[in-house]
Amino acid sequence: MHINERTAAKMPQKILVTAGASGIGRAIAAAFTAEGAAVHVADIDGGAIERLKHDHPSISATVADISRGSDVSRLFEDVTRTMGGLDVLVNNAGVSGPAQPAEDYDLEAWEQVLAVNLTGTFRTTQAAIPLLKQSDSASIIIMNALAGRFGYPNRAAYSTSKWGLAGMAKTLSMELGPAGITVNSVHPGAVAGDRFDAVLEGRAALSGRTVDEELELAMDLQSVKRLTQPEDIAALVIFLAGPHGRSISGQSIPIDGDSKSTA
Repeated sequence: MHINERTAAKMPQKILVTAGASGIGRAIAAAFTAEGAAVHVADIDGGAIERLKHDHPSISATVADISRGSDVSRLFEDVTRTMGGLDVLVNNAGVSGPAQPAEDYDLEAWEQVLAVNLTGTFRTTQAAIPLLKQSDSASIIIMNALAGRFGYPNRAAYSTSKWGLAGMAKTLSMELGPAGITVNSVHPGAVAGDRFDAVLEGRAALSGRTVDEELELAMDLQSVKRLTQPEDIAALVIFLAGPHGRSISGQSIPIDGDSKSTA
């Protein structure tokens, strides 16, 4: 246990959220800002960053593609310059890839999904570790998915990358625990927003059903018949990165209405 944890808990946290300008990432960035934290986001969408900064002027940002090493290096130059350190890394960036059966899956698309979801997350985490080791209460949160707990037909690259992220979180928790750094994988289910709308549209295109029918089928797989809200996920992330989450590490934590499958 780090002797300065209680003191550190009273200091403003320094947060980095990748893909933090929209969707779940934006909700996380906004929630940490509301808690008084210093927040920096990385996002590939410069327009989304401008909209975020308009609503939350205190948030700093870098336009960056985490699959590119040069972008990650520039991101951490900005993080060091703007915040002077780091307490929490939220690895939220990821891509879904096409909805195709494995036998037809485009190999370039496969490589792109893994380049962002797996290699990009690793690049970002690797760059963050030296800064996190200087914190008295550091956390890494890896945003995962149902696809990291179940198989996901017609999404081979996405599911493979998400299972890989669960393994990454578990391994990093063992490596970094002695330095006081917690590492957890958060697995949202159906989350309200544009991204899930696109998933439903992709499923409908493959099945021949309507989007509304696909939504009904998705809810049939959950015990709790509601879409998870981005703000729900943000609250969980804040708890895991806060003073009461210091003993929670190496876990894959669902927030999915008790989903039984992705299919």
